Amino acid sequence: MLIKDLKDCKEILAGDKTILRELLHPDKENIKLRYSLAHAIVKAGDKSTPHKLKTSEVYYILEGEGIMHINNESEKVKSAQVIYIPPESMQYIENTGKSDLKFLCIVDPAWKKEDEIII
Repeated sequence: MLIKDLKDCKEILAGDKTILRELLHPDKENIKLRYSLAHAIVKAGDKSTPHKLKTSEVYYILEGEGIMHINNESEKVKSAQVIYIPPESMQYIENTGKSDLKFLCIVDPAWKKEDEIII
């Protein structure tokens, strides 16, 4: 059985400038898993750097509000919403609220540095 606590996961500044804590990754855990799972934060008034992944990604908004940008589309997002990001899509998210924008990121297949292009 594997149980992890968010506070025990190392906080890093990701390539897209989000504050990230990797929760699950098949290359770092002794588990059979196709995807990776991370917890991300974008501070109030900030945004992630535009980037592309070769793989699909899903965001699940836990707290806050913002605008999600995927290719030439932009939509308001808020807590309890899920966002599907197709492979090879230019993406970034901006926090338009007064508090942290917190969300989960699921990358399938699992995230690899070589699969990400920062624009």
